Amino acid sequence: MYADDETVRRILRDTGDTWAVVGLSDNSSRAAYGVAEVLQRFGKRVVPVHPKAERVHGEQGYASLAAIPFPVDVVDVFVNSDLAGGIADEAVAVGAKAVWFQLGVVDEEAYERTRAAGLAMVMDRCPAIEIPRLAPRS
Repeated sequence: MYADDETVRRILRDTGDTWAVVGLSDNSSRAAYGVAEVLQRFGKRVVPVHPKAERVHGEQGYASLAAIPFPVDVVDVFVNSDLAGGIADEAVAVGAKAVWFQLGVVDEEAYERTRAAGLAMVMDRCPAIEIPRLAPRS
């Protein structure tokens, strides 16, 4: 496991409500689309990050993390593992507080770098599964 329940709970409840979802497009058949809906239901602002910069779930999309003109609390990563480390490095560079690699997204070196930079990090888990379990709405 790349995060204990307390780290997951802290990210979901206390880290902030602005989540940049890297890989989120308007393709409703993709996992990112459904996960973003769940995050919104639990009060998170979801910011799509995708090369197409599409509007998704009512939120303006951006082509990169650096293009987002406001602070981001959590960067949720839906890209292949071989690209995820670069996204984690970008999350550190833009001042995010936490990085979340989705199920199947694993890069142990990126995990170590991100934690060493002082960010909370979860890897190979899904917030749509964890949020109802660990951070129920009040």
